Amino acid sequence: MRNEQLADILRPDSFDAIVGQTHLFGPRGVIRRMIDSGRITNMIFFGPPGTGKTTAAAIIAARSGMLFRRFNCTSATLAEVKDALAETNNVFGTGGILLYLDEIQYFNRKQQQALLEYMEDGRVTLIASTTENPHFYIYNAIISRSSLFEFKPVSPLDMVPALTRALAYLNQANSTAVSATDEALSYIAHAVRGDVRRGIGLLENAYFAAKNDENEAENATTGAISRENVESFHVKVGSFNNDTHYDLLSCLQKSIRGSDPDATAFYVAKLVAAGDLISLCRRLQVIASEDVGLAYPQAAAIVRACCESAMELGLPEARIPLANAALLLATAPKSNSAYMAIAAATEDIERGLGVNLPKHLRSPLFEGYLYPHDYTCHYVKQQYLPGDLQGKKYYVYGDNKTEQAAAAYATLIRRDGGKKKD
Repeated sequence: MRNEQLADILRPDSFDAIVGQTHLFGPRGVIRRMIDSGRITNMIFFGPPGTGKTTAAAIIAARSGMLFRRFNCTSATLAEVKDALAETNNVFGTGGILLYLDEIQYFNRKQQQALLEYMEDGRVTLIASTTENPHFYIYNAIISRSSLFEFKPVSPLDMVPALTRALAYLNQANSTAVSATDEALSYIAHAVRGDVRRGIGLLENAYFAAKNDENEAENATTGAISRENVESFHVKVGSFNNDTHYDLLSCLQKSIRGSDPDATAFYVAKLVAAGDLISLCRRLQVIASEDVGLAYPQAAAIVRACCESAMELGLPEARIPLANAALLLATAPKSNSAYMAIAAATEDIERGLGVNLPKHLRSPLFEGYLYPHDYTCHYVKQQYLPGDLQGKKYYVYGDNKTEQAAAAYATLIRRDGGKKKD
């Protein structure tokens, strides 16, 4: 039985065969013109999955004549990449290495920094791809040495020809004559939201089901892929679209906020199963400060450490530190006092208040400023807020042990402090 995915078998081997991305690979496409001119530079491809990033890298590699090495950063280690880079020191790498790093966002800053030496002296030409915003997840020094290119979701109109070619291949490979209605092809092209790989996979499943619709024998050679036929597979495998994704993140945050560890574990498991570590890590770090906050200030540092551990481990082990972080937050005392304080202050700023800052707090002379450490309890009463906000209360101490201790301390220093030390 063939295990190779159909999308890989049908992977285009020329720019002309890539569907969509005409702004990059069409007759006047920027990458096409650059490669045609003989120039290959460091590149970062960003965009949704299934839009041709890996395919484009393979075509560029074939045309470059350079030694090509490819790694997926979800599973590759820095040691493996360094072993490939070491080939620049032997005769096989004298022409330089074209290094393709898929999902580079899963490499941390230190791992990405290790590439700079090879990029700077020209031994390595890097092509990196990511499904995330590169400015958030790729080291700035790598971005500054690279050209960024956006891959856009493939339109349904552009995807239909790819689906038609896939069906023709399946018929040829299996000596069949299965057809597909225009409605079915259009449904697939719209349902997969611009992901060609997913579209071809859905078509392949529907093909084998349709082949036996009219004849249950294993060697059936006819059949027709209908919309109903495709819908049954689409519902079965599910559609983890952006709406579902953000719904899960929302459910996770509300479960943690509601101190429900069981629901928390469930939603973490759902998000991990979808393979989206980055969004999960980002949301957990937000929750640590928004919903737990000053009730347990160390939560932010612990969650950060767990998220860094998860990113270094990768799946499937990453689920363990992520569960650790999420359940810590779910069972911790809660306070949104810091979140409410910054929200209230932001509202006043947006209203145009607080423009004139207190003169005694501004450099260079700090005229009239009282140095708190010169006073008992390291406190002295003076104006800190701008004049038009004097007396404004943004922060309200939460009703938890940590913040109530801080409130008691504030009362103490205001009662016993403020006297000039000898």
